[in-house]
Amino acid sequence: MSAVRSGSALLCLFVVVTAHVTGVHVGRPRQRMSLAEDEHQPPDSTDHTESLRSRKPSGPRVSDGPEPGDLAAAFRVPTLAGEFSYEPGAVGGSVVIHAFTNRSGFLESLWASESSLLSLVGELPARAQVLFLSLDDSAVSDALWMREQLQRAAGHSKKEVLSRLHFSPVPVFALGNWIPKVLYYWSCTGRNCGLSQAVFTSEGWNMPIIIKRLDARYDWLMGHWDQRSYRLTDAGNGCDPSSSVAGAVAWVSEGGCSFFTKVQSMAKSNASGVLVYALPGNPIQDMNCVEDECYSPLNIPAAMVHLELSVAQALRFGQKVVVSFQNTPSPNFFIGINQQGALAEMGWFLYPTFSFINWQAQWFDFYADLQNKLQTPAKVVSVFDKVQMQGDKGAVAAVDLPLGSLDFNKLELDASLSCPGRRDSSCAQWDHTVQLFVCCDHLSPYCNMELSRWITAFRRGIGRWLTDVSPLIPLLDSNRCTFTMKTVPWAMPWIVSLNLRFSISNQTGNHTEKLRPFRVMSLYSGGTFDKDYNKRFQPIKFPVPPSAMKVELYAVITGHGSDENGCGEFCVTSHHFLINAVFNNTRIFDSAGTALGCAMRVREGAVPNEHGTWLYGRAGWCDGLQVNPWRTDITKQLDLSGSESNTVVYFGLFDGQDPHPSQQPGYIIMSSFLVFYK
Repeated sequence: MSAVRSGSALLCLFVVVTAHVTGVHVGRPRQRMSLAEDEHQPPDSTDHTESLRSRKPSGPRVSDGPEPGDLAAAFRVPTLAGEFSYEPGAVGGSVVIHAFTNRSGFLESLWASESSLLSLVGELPARAQVLFLSLDDSAVSDALWMREQLQRAAGHSKKEVLSRLHFSPVPVFALGNWIPKVLYYWSCTGRNCGLSQAVFTSEGWNMPIIIKRLDARYDWLMGHWDQRSYRLTDAGNGCDPSSSVAGAVAWVSEGGCSFFTKVQSMAKSNASGVLVYALPGNPIQDMNCVEDECYSPLNIPAAMVHLELSVAQALRFGQKVVVSFQNTPSPNFFIGINQQGALAEMGWFLYPTFSFINWQAQWFDFYADLQNKLQTPAKVVSVFDKVQMQGDKGAVAAVDLPLGSLDFNKLELDASLSCPGRRDSSCAQWDHTVQLFVCCDHLSPYCNMELSRWITAFRRGIGRWLTDVSPLIPLLDSNRCTFTMKTVPWAMPWIVSLNLRFSISNQTGNHTEKLRPFRVMSLYSGGTFDKDYNKRFQPIKFPVPPSAMKVELYAVITGHGSDENGCGEFCVTSHHFLINAVFNNTRIFDSAGTALGCAMRVREGAVPNEHGTWLYGRAGWCDGLQVNPWRTDITKQLDLSGSESNTVVYFGLFDGQDPHPSQQPGYIIMSSFLVFYK
């Protein structure tokens, strides 16, 4: 975003340098700026048209500093307890570096929130360490204050975590190592990054007054600040509508009613926006909805600031006050080092809580464990090695399979999605379904069957997953197979890598056995989730081959789109496979629509800290995660005599009934099979 709106660059520079910037200290919390990018996106579906054109690099250039993925050099930093020393491979876990500044309202709220502090001391993974720094001259008092805040939150029951929290009294600009360069070179360009400010002017003032602000939570407040000046009007506590604020930004006090009520009342009064000021001595808070309020979106911008006496006095005496809103770039507040010693971006912190540090640290643990799993013996076949996937064609490769591949009983897909550039900023917006299809023989009934499915992350390029698709080994019915990985053709490009890992797995029950899948029978696919959804599915009769010792139901099911019930992405649906009119095998997506349903799956590989609503639970999937197959042993539900006396029928329900949306029905993407083992 350009810093120059009108006039010469020199004039704008003069205004920024000479402006009167004020701050209110509450404990240690202080001035804020959250570079909220005004990317207020609609509800996230896997098949949205891209809102931004992809940008092609202008040509090779020399990097100005370390990039994500580069190895972090050793460093030493003085701390209040002595020294924090980092040697690659010696720490035994990940390291998160947090640079605090008193000029950020987002960071003030992050540190003032009791729930945020408790999340860090209570949920930081055991293999993670955090180094706390300050970007300001007040680094000594900042370090003491941050340590005091976390010691108080830890109390007597969580003292262990304090040994992994390190506080440096040396300001970032005086560290004398590579950390300042990375913090400044990576800078803050995401949501709640940088310094978000409110700028007040009035006749008789020599200079504008600039104070930090924290914009209200984006998932319930859809409006955003325009790049213009607004008239400011005092509206008391803002709990009741007032005609005086029409067309103006309402200046309202904290307290008296909920933040939601204030904003809703001012919206009903036709205000252009709302500025809630904290009462003296109180910190800036996260203005979010609570429970049922969250189902009432408000199309008006709002933010919280500290009480600025000059502004309050001017309004009290009837002086005209004008407010505008700006975002000043800043160094990055958070960077990471994973267990392999590689530098890593930390993604977006959508609201002020240390949970986002915990989630990224959890992902570092997941990735380290994944690297260990990839060391286990296997016959590895490379399909894609950093190939661009885009357009109708997607990524296509024909590969030779190892001789006797059908003799293996375990097949895992080692897949990754990265971005055209090293930074998350080069990654595609939106989430999309990615499917892998295989065809080994064009005359085979198995040709172009779906082998696996993933969902792309919102503008993060760190996804890597190991997915067990062993039951589908029979799809590889030739020595040479063509693999096609693709998403919607209008999606921005992804860089894909894929390896097939063949191995022998001992299945342990009462005795050791080595059953292999030898036949796959395709069942049902999904479709539009409307009143006719279940009318499309008829019972299928099938025999069990005489040599089969086990039969498994295997399905990959995801719900997408949004009707008035949030179906199929955010609604709870159930999917039923009825065997022989007696045995009901049911898959229920009971976490769909929950606030943290997908955040709770970071340990499974869900990409954390994405640039959209990645936290919410979905119907069978999460942004930045593989879609895990649902597998159920149905051997005992079948007649194994070999006659065609077995039947299966599928149906899907919403709220226990056939779906019957009145508008914009969602849809189900499904691949389902019976797998026979011998």
